[in-house]
Amino acid sequence: MGQLTITLRPNKKQEAFFNSQHRYTAYGGARGGGKSWAMRTKFVLLALKHPGIQILLLRRTLGELRDNHIVPLLKMLADTAVYSETKKEFLFPNGSRIKLGYCDGEQDVLQYQGQAYEIIGMEEATHFTYFQFQCLTECNRYSGNMKEPFRPRMYFTCNPGGVGHDWVKRLFIDKLYRDGENPEDYRFIQSLVFDNKYLTENDPDYVNALSALPDARKRAMLYGDWDAFEGAFFPEFDPRIHVVKDPVIPKNAFLFRALDYGLDMTSCLWCAADGKGNVTVYREFNAPNLILSQAAAEICARTPAGEKIRYTVASPDLWNRRQESGKSGFDILNSSGLKGLIKANNARIPGWRAVREYLNPKDGKSRLAISHSCAELIRCLPLLRFDEKVREDASSQPHDITHAPEALRYALMSREPTAKSKITPKFRRSLYSFESPQTEDGYNGIIQYD
Repeated sequence: MGQLTITLRPNKKQEAFFNSQHRYTAYGGARGGGKSWAMRTKFVLLALKHPGIQILLLRRTLGELRDNHIVPLLKMLADTAVYSETKKEFLFPNGSRIKLGYCDGEQDVLQYQGQAYEIIGMEEATHFTYFQFQCLTECNRYSGNMKEPFRPRMYFTCNPGGVGHDWVKRLFIDKLYRDGENPEDYRFIQSLVFDNKYLTENDPDYVNALSALPDARKRAMLYGDWDAFEGAFFPEFDPRIHVVKDPVIPKNAFLFRALDYGLDMTSCLWCAADGKGNVTVYREFNAPNLILSQAAAEICARTPAGEKIRYTVASPDLWNRRQESGKSGFDILNSSGLKGLIKANNARIPGWRAVREYLNPKDGKSRLAISHSCAELIRCLPLLRFDEKVREDASSQPHDITHAPEALRYALMSREPTAKSKITPKFRRSLYSFESPQTEDGYNGIIQYD
């Protein structure tokens, strides 16, 4: 192995990043600030300086990882470290290691459980979810390979926007810390394209390209404005307030279900209203690729015998009859054992307003509680984003995170005083009218039975 000589000409912001020893350091905030170069160069310097150090460098996808780091590092470390393509890691003669990984899917981060790295880097951190960040903090610990004391650290590069916009903004921009988070551990170093003289001098057209972006994106990518992109659709959601370890459901609680059905995903929530305007989501079921009869069977199987479910509120499109069979989704669900179906009030904006009201804490308490076992609903609620064209509506993309929140919208709208179930003359003979014993809680509806 030859001796590696690195000639550094960092700008002032990159130099600040090299020198930072905070527990968590985020660098960037806009395009063109030289983030990737700074990250991988810092990690090489750490590997050379601290024998035995274990370093993990992550991007969201393998393609990004290869283009942004593997290829440049192969050139930089050709005569200094041995690269294993199978393990995707660089091994240094002093025992240091730089492991390169990616987390394309949210659960991919679990592959690092049980491992230990003194240094972890998350490139484009706003592309990672908060769940992934939390999992990685568990791996950021002493590995046992170093002979010298070393305090584990994490480094992040980031731009505004993306699925992780909110947790990065909260920790590094807004500095809104929760219990167990020490403000002294966090440092943000903003770097704009104007700080990167190498780029502005050698590629002046890049600045022009950023200047030509639509206004909101230009403010974010050129000037590093974290408020240019709307964050979470439900900033009111706080797991500390809304998630309950083991909710106690009163014996006289009004029990009902909410169903959002699609072939790509069936999402069902079991809910309890207490008669005082509060609702607890105590069970959930989510599964893809179920036909209607299978969905009905799964939901019924997960409802214990003796659990009195007053109704199941579902999307109105299930009442549309299919031309090829003459049957509606309601017909199939009902004949498959899922009784007590009612049409949801599908008004989106009033529905999301209702969810927001239930989430809005008053005196530290919320009208909505969610059992910790409802992992999908808890995961998806903070990931919803604003629709760029209709500001009071939630975006339908990415679609896979919308199902459980849609079911919640149906559930809470069914408890609103103005929420009426629509019935068609065709079914009047098979209906009976039923008034909830908890009318003060807002429900007065009609349920359809055979």
